Amino acid sequence: MKKIKAGVITFPGSNCDRDIQYILETFFNIPTKIIWHHNTFNENEFDLIVIPGGFSYGDYLRCGAIARFSKAMQSLFEHTKKDKPVIGICNGFQILCEAKLLPGALIRNINLLHIAKDVPLIKGNCEFFKHLDGVYNIPVSHTEGNYRADDNTLKELQDEQRIAFYYKENPNGSVNNIAGILSKNKRILGMMPHPERATDPINGKTDGYIILKTILDSLL
Repeated sequence: MKKIKAGVITFPGSNCDRDIQYILETFFNIPTKIIWHHNTFNENEFDLIVIPGGFSYGDYLRCGAIARFSKAMQSLFEHTKKDKPVIGICNGFQILCEAKLLPGALIRNINLLHIAKDVPLIKGNCEFFKHLDGVYNIPVSHTEGNYRADDNTLKELQDEQRIAFYYKENPNGSVNNIAGILSKNKRILGMMPHPERATDPINGKTDGYIILKTILDSLL
């Protein structure tokens, strides 16, 4: 992997920003800077932007609905115009959908409860992940992780091989068991599971390392 620099956009209510910074720096040797939501950044400053999990702005209105208008997100739009990669995890996925950088929406879990547990994840139909032949136990922690999209969008995701991951056992009612998707140019990834929470062996979980390495190798 070439030498790159990453930025992590932090909102009021983000709670996984330091986690992904630690993982990127410690396990992937990627210098990573925290970007406060109220600040802009130069689109040439970072090779990768991550939008972390949490509860941006307390999830008022809808998850990600307010975060999408922040100054840092305006810089992110410029970043994406240069086809630079973006990863949105959990709340980050919700924000990317609200910003229309990814299609569809994340709504309340089918049981209307917050879900926090390890779930079995398998590869989607995207060629980036074709060698991921196993089942990977990755934590989820969300109340609104139920992915929804209209039939035309679902057909596009399928036909264009833009489904990154499926749930092997669906925890939230997500349509077609979808756990993560890619943008049309396959440079923006959104996923609900938290691979950064299953990367450090000190947690007793390392399946997330394989998932993150595959993501980074494909996008960078």
